[in-house]
Amino acid sequence: MAEDGTTTKAFNIMVVGQKGRVGYEALIFAASLRARSPGFAGRLFVAEPQPGPLWPSDPRMPGDLRAALTDLGAEILPFETTTFGASYPHGNKIEGLLAMPEGEPFVFFDSDTLVTADLASIPFDFDRPSASMRREGTWPMEELYWPGYTATWKALYDRFGLEFESTLDLGQPDEYWQRYLYFNAGWFFGACPRAFGTRFRDWAREIRDDRPEALVLQPLDPWLDQVTLPLVIHSFGGGRPGPELDPLDGEATFHWRVLPLLYTQGTEAQIALFEELVAPNRLKKVLKNHEPLKRFVYQGRGRKARALFDGQPLPRSEKKLRNVLKKEGFWMR
Repeated sequence: MAEDGTTTKAFNIMVVGQKGRVGYEALIFAASLRARSPGFAGRLFVAEPQPGPLWPSDPRMPGDLRAALTDLGAEILPFETTTFGASYPHGNKIEGLLAMPEGEPFVFFDSDTLVTADLASIPFDFDRPSASMRREGTWPMEELYWPGYTATWKALYDRFGLEFESTLDLGQPDEYWQRYLYFNAGWFFGACPRAFGTRFRDWAREIRDDRPEALVLQPLDPWLDQVTLPLVIHSFGGGRPGPELDPLDGEATFHWRVLPLLYTQGTEAQIALFEELVAPNRLKKVLKNHEPLKRFVYQGRGRKARALFDGQPLPRSEKKLRNVLKKEGFWMR
């Protein structure tokens, strides 16, 4: 039930799980969901890409990891990769949607997310999709001969027959990146995962394979999902999240991304919750197979990384923070 007393419509959650880091992150997500969101009444799907021509090696999770996920109530959701695969693994979040139950509202989270409060209290409006605003001005990139922000973004809206002007934040200056609709794809939601995913896949593929002329100087890897997402959300009548969604990337979720950033950017409460969740032996025996988790959590390197800044302010830019961690030997993914 939301804070205003209304009942939030039931919804499913999807994260991606595959061999390697992402699968272990999915297990931690599942543990945090069960621990901190007792009101969640939907199904948790862990979308798993299957072997095929677009994967040179088997992307499926090992058996002990799959068993640990199902023990936490997660459902392994196999899906076939037809468009992206190993060349663009971010595409898993797109193609996985096509295997989700049709017509049932969904919320997607990146696997490297910690649930810290009850998601059932968030009043999602699934008829007005939205996504995370925890982003920086990473795309488009300013180039010597590029046409500018407006021309670059408008070319994309024009390509797919979308109205452009209403997406602008007129409180931001012209040709400033925050004026334009741009999301982090760490979470997003909608009314039907198959309709959303089909459009997401088709438009991302077209941008990749036949980009508008205004994008000729722009990199699309790894930004393709975040380039396409605003177009898809706008096409379904959505836009920037309202204040009712502030708990996402706030008190209800923490997108920790990589362990060195978890231990340096996270609050003490977020780190303590993370360590509490991964402590039980039934999870520890699985998670310690991932070397960064073994070293940062179970061998204490994360706390040593945090001690580098012991009461001192972090570098103002994430790039500088990463450089410090790399220099001191605390960078692992």
